[in-house]
Amino acid sequence: MNRLTSVLRRCIEDYNMIEEGDRIAVGVSGGKDSLALLCAMSNLRRFYPKHFELSAITIHMGMKDMDFAPVAELCERLEVPYTLVQTQIQQVVFEDRKEKNPCSLCARMRKGVLNEKLIEQGITKIALGHHYDDAVETFFMSLMYEGRINCFSPVTFMDRMGVTQIRPLLYVTEEHIRSFAERFKLPIIKNPCPMDGTSRRQEIKDLIKTLAADYPDLKSKVFGAMQRLPLKGWEIE
Repeated sequence: MNRLTSVLRRCIEDYNMIEEGDRIAVGVSGGKDSLALLCAMSNLRRFYPKHFELSAITIHMGMKDMDFAPVAELCERLEVPYTLVQTQIQQVVFEDRKEKNPCSLCARMRKGVLNEKLIEQGITKIALGHHYDDAVETFFMSLMYEGRINCFSPVTFMDRMGVTQIRPLLYVTEEHIRSFAERFKLPIIKNPCPMDGTSRRQEIKDLIKTLAADYPDLKSKVFGAMQRLPLKGWEIE
């Protein structure tokens, strides 16, 4: 726990993610990344010099067999207020509209519902579970599918909503998160989405894995390049 929190804190301080008095919600999907982030943020608030309030929020897609009761129990143990928002996004995307590119519409709808709930609760910042490997994969996806050099930023201010997105796990690898989740027996909720494991991101994951067999430091070089260029928003303060 302390190791994860330490790496998370370094990222937070490099990009000035937390200010005194912030009201921060962790976006909890039920996956290992967001649950690890929730635990680390809860641990951090006990000793971080800048006081901040912490809560957790889940957007339920309306898929069957997704029981978030274990997540609610974890939040209770961590003394973190938890909000579960019920939606019918799954039905709209896969049944009503039968989208050929469901991931894009799904992401937009989830973001819309999330932003509405954040504004309703007076939340100023949302912490997302994107990690080190996600950043490298997103860089490759932009390059391969869009023909541009781009990636999400560590900190993104959404001016229309007045909410800031922060990504405190950017220095944490997926392997570290997986190990943490197993050791602490986090209540991971299996994703029943029919696109899970078949998306463009999965294609890029497979490509990077293949390249890394010959170039083991590939990820660190790409991540370092994003900071050294730097990409917009990746300048270390």
